Amino acid sequence: MFDSGATKSVSTPFGAVVGQERLKEALLAVAVDDDLDGLLVSGEKGTAKSTLVRGLAELLPEQRAVADCPYGCPPDDRTRQCESCRERAALPVETRPVPLVTLPLGATRDRVVGTLSVSDALAGDAEFDPGLLAQANRGLLYVDEINLLDDHLVDVLLDAAASGVNRVERDGVSVAHPAEFTLVGTMNPEEGDLRPQLRDRFGLSVDVCGERDIDDRVAVIDGDLHGTSPADDTDDHRRRLHRARDLLDSVALTDDQKRDIAALCVDAGVDGHRADIATARAARALAALAGRPTATDGDIRRAAELALNHRMQSAPFEDAPDAEDVIDDHFEDGEDDSDTEASGDEDADSESESDSDASPDVDDDPETEEQPSERPSDQPTPGDDSEADTDGDTDDAPGSNPQPGSAADGAETPDDGAGGEGGDPGPDEQEDAVPLVPGQSRAEPAEKPGAAAAPDIDAPETDGGTGSGRAGVAPAAGNRGTRVRTERTDGTSGIDAAASVAGGGQST
Repeated sequence: MFDSGATKSVSTPFGAVVGQERLKEALLAVAVDDDLDGLLVSGEKGTAKSTLVRGLAELLPEQRAVADCPYGCPPDDRTRQCESCRERAALPVETRPVPLVTLPLGATRDRVVGTLSVSDALAGDAEFDPGLLAQANRGLLYVDEINLLDDHLVDVLLDAAASGVNRVERDGVSVAHPAEFTLVGTMNPEEGDLRPQLRDRFGLSVDVCGERDIDDRVAVIDGDLHGTSPADDTDDHRRRLHRARDLLDSVALTDDQKRDIAALCVDAGVDGHRADIATARAARALAALAGRPTATDGDIRRAAELALNHRMQSAPFEDAPDAEDVIDDHFEDGEDDSDTEASGDEDADSESESDSDASPDVDDDPETEEQPSERPSDQPTPGDDSEADTDGDTDDAPGSNPQPGSAADGAETPDDGAGGEGGDPGPDEQEDAVPLVPGQSRAEPAEKPGAAAAPDIDAPETDGGTGSGRAGVAPAAGNRGTRVRTERTDGTSGIDAAASVAGGGQST
């Protein structure tokens, strides 16, 4: 199916769709930069995916094309023209809307790539009937429910999207023509996933869902029942798009921003370099839509969300990581690193200032405070018990009561080592507590651990008699043992058979 903005009217204009701001932004970014490979739209049913894609074609500016060329070759770029246009000296030029071609799910391969009559080719007249790829050249190729597309058609799209050329071969006869298009696909994830090879061909992707705001849902109902929209800003979007396409070539990315994009893609663990390129191009497109000559960190963040969402890798039996979480972690780590560097510089400056302020005090003071170890032996120390009283008496005078643990005339006591190097223990120090020995009362003086004697325990009285049992039985005569079970007897023996049975077999 071939759609054109001049021949087909859109039921709901682009700006009249309620909500879906992320999808609108992604579509505009793809329309600004033709080198972006395309857009994959994934979401629920009935969320205006197809409506917005068709409305995008009306926003695009008209393009100049060769009038009688079935591929719409650009007249000013010889490298992008077909073989027939390159051979002609003069080319008729016309202005046409950007084509929007819909690829249906039931399309055949010949309908997509085109047909070539072998009989005519053998007769010398190779007539080629262009397919949908030829019609989509320099335009939009829209595939609804792209995840349900047959594999042989997916292979055709992959080849054309990779090379920008569609090649048809029949029995040795080959025809090639340009097929440069922006691929836009929509899908419902409930109906199946997309092949990884085709998924990676989309430059950007966006997930959509139904509106949750009650007022927005009411506006959707009014638009369907009465044909009214709360605010149709389609003209504003058209002006933004045209201005952004003119400004795109002048938008630049700094070297730090490029390195930041590369580091972000490495952190995301994506394959290849398509994610890096798509993020950079999308950031420039978003900056151009905002009318800025330089991309900002916010543009890079939003571009990364669009370029990495469908490229995240997942381990077996695990869900793929969320692209927004990876992006947030990357930018938060960058902010933390910058804050750490700034705080480190401030700390270094404050330390240098404090050192410069403290150094004059040391140099200008000629006299320093004496250390306790350098004091004369006759000079009393603070808190020493040998210090003189107010009435002139000393601790050595008669009638003085020296404190426990004090030393007179500098004599050392056994407790000197516990109080430090040069004095007695201060008033705040306390004696070590000693635990009580089991069985000792609190009234008794406590002893230090290890010095307590073992408690007296009465030894049990023992009897020196012989023990009972097998150990105390004396050996029997003849080494016959202590017990005889059975034994033959005769009339000459002195054993009474009846008595031996009654006595348990004991010999007399």
